[in-house]
Amino acid sequence: MVALELEIISRETIKPSSPTPHHLRKYQFSFLDQIAPPVFMPLVIFYPHLPHNIQRSSNLKHSLSQALTRFYPMAGRVIDNLYIDCNDDGVPFVEARAHCKLSDVIMDPVPGELNKFVPYELDDVRDLSLVLQVTFFACGGMALGVGISHKIADALSFFMFVNSWAAVARGDKGTDIPSPKFETAMLFPARAMTGFKPSTGIVKENISTKRFVFSASTIAALRDRYANSNIGDRRPTRIEALSAFIWSRFMCATESKLDTNKIHTVLHAVNLRTRVEPPLPGNYFGNISRLAIAVPSMEDNEDDCYGIVNKMREAISNVNGRYVAKLREGDKHLNFMKERAERVSKGEVVSFSFTSLCRFPIYEADFGWGRPIWVGSASLKFKNLVVFLDTQAGDGIEAWVNLKGEDMAKFEADKELLATVFPADSTGVVKICGF
Repeated sequence: MVALELEIISRETIKPSSPTPHHLRKYQFSFLDQIAPPVFMPLVIFYPHLPHNIQRSSNLKHSLSQALTRFYPMAGRVIDNLYIDCNDDGVPFVEARAHCKLSDVIMDPVPGELNKFVPYELDDVRDLSLVLQVTFFACGGMALGVGISHKIADALSFFMFVNSWAAVARGDKGTDIPSPKFETAMLFPARAMTGFKPSTGIVKENISTKRFVFSASTIAALRDRYANSNIGDRRPTRIEALSAFIWSRFMCATESKLDTNKIHTVLHAVNLRTRVEPPLPGNYFGNISRLAIAVPSMEDNEDDCYGIVNKMREAISNVNGRYVAKLREGDKHLNFMKERAERVSKGEVVSFSFTSLCRFPIYEADFGWGRPIWVGSASLKFKNLVVFLDTQAGDGIEAWVNLKGEDMAKFEADKELLATVFPADSTGVVKICGF
């Protein structure tokens, strides 16, 4: 893929179609919102050639205005990591033109170039909750870049908003569109955040992001491979197997000799809605997820991936009702995070994180002109972070790997990794005439 050149056509602010009632003007952050990093979570949604781009843009703006009435905090402004002033100031909306065809981008995606489809730097959140950019290609294709602040939403909330917006654009009845519940602060009350910086871990430079595609057959083989090291009858899931493989290749490529003074941890984002007692409905909006932390036994056999599959499964299973009850108390978890952040900054703890968007409704964003042809992420602001996305066909998985530049150079040269992934230019995208 050649360097992407974009031309900004217009910038405007989209406000809710109806004013937010006075009693809803202050949206209190929860404790989990407070500790979330101040970064935009990016997603770029690509649509094939269709006529009437001006009409599509107008429809997006009009439906966004209507959707913001339901999701009113997203049109407000964040105040001091405590609450959102739901003042209807609106959402930045940028229109741009790309001097290339859609196929030039999605047939050979370069993660760092995809950041250009989001109108702000990912760590330039300011007091915003949502930023949007629509980019039109020379062939008539379109990209919708969405950046939602992690201060206000987790992945499930991200897709709740995007797909609700799309439903409004399609003209679905209001009764068919789920209404978000903004009650997270009642479950996880805000805390005094003295001594904790939510921005801990954000890297300003030297992050290299590469995208690796794993076919269904490759994933099945990895599941079989790690089943032999699994305790119990249940075969490793797709995410468990891929996490174990990617982490093991990272360790092999970057750690020529294990430092016994370091603690290695493997983290997975876990949705808490189903783990609260009683479980929460899926329309609860906000940050309602935490990280399950597995500590592999570095003294175990390397061929056994240091027992990481069982450690991951055990850590995730421990994110249960008892865990959530303790989390709601807040102070102990905050102290744990302060201590952990300090140890990570000193190099005593080496973390490797995974977040899976597989099985999420990322290909359901139909704004009235059909489903996306492809959905991609971007280069993120954290090192040692992997985001899993379904391929367009739904049977394979894309791994978007964010590492320090020097670590990526070693990782992407790993022979076992290269023998396992699809070719670098494979998207799993079905070619459509008119690209």
